[in-house]
Amino acid sequence: MGDKPIWEQIGSSFVQHYYQLFDADRTQLGAIYIDASCLTWEGQQFQGKAAIVEKLSSLPFQKIQHSITAQDHQPTPDSCILSMVVGQLKADDDQVLGFQQTFLLKSFQGAWVCTNEVFRLALHN
Repeated sequence: MGDKPIWEQIGSSFVQHYYQLFDADRTQLGAIYIDASCLTWEGQQFQGKAAIVEKLSSLPFQKIQHSITAQDHQPTPDSCILSMVVGQLKADDDQVLGFQQTFLLKSFQGAWVCTNEVFRLALHN
């Protein structure tokens, strides 16, 4: 990992941490957000740590497993990191579904937090 640019190391570590928390106990995700964070989940908008954690905690499944297919990370001109994730998820006994998720990460009080997040299932109608 040491030969990758620092933004890729940070982005990749964040993605791994996020999905480990999400799959194990998504109520613990509050630590990665701040009060100014925004989430768009399947077109629904949420702002603030409390609203985001409430949304993620209330998703209608008991267990979930994410499998990451690809991830890309870029530095932004304002010292943030843009991360794009493509993968598959399996919730409860439902079929496996593809998804895309984008995170904007910012260094805040000595830690990397998610200020913006967009999630979509890869459904084709």
